[in-house]
Amino acid sequence: MTEATERFFASLPSRAPVALRNSVLLRPVLTGTLQIDLVEGPTTDHWRVAMAPGQAEVTRADGEADARWTSNPRLFDRLVTGETQALAAVLRNEATLSGNVLLWLMFRRFFPDPPGTRDPRQRARERNGRPR
Repeated sequence: MTEATERFFASLPSRAPVALRNSVLLRPVLTGTLQIDLVEGPTTDHWRVAMAPGQAEVTRADGEADARWTSNPRLFDRLVTGETQALAAVLRNEATLSGNVLLWLMFRRFFPDPPGTRDPRQRARERNGRPR
């Protein structure tokens, strides 16, 4: 397991209050367990993320989950560094996703934006000469 992935999972509980904001509309979506399986040959690293509004608990266990993501560790490293996007990886058949897809879509909030991307609203403000 790479250092980037280790740091990513270690940071989830402290980042959850912002990434998984409590919202009446999102409450049913935000509650559940996501199993992430990183497969490299005969070895599989398991990460379980139990999510609730504003909370995330990470363990290194395998078991029942509401959603499951399976990929190789190199792809996951590219996700946690913003070099690629999860949905694109699924469409390219580099990863598989099963179960509650909405739970995975909420989990994506933890991933960083690709390097060099900016909020288009900020860019428009700069172009129009308005301050932040």
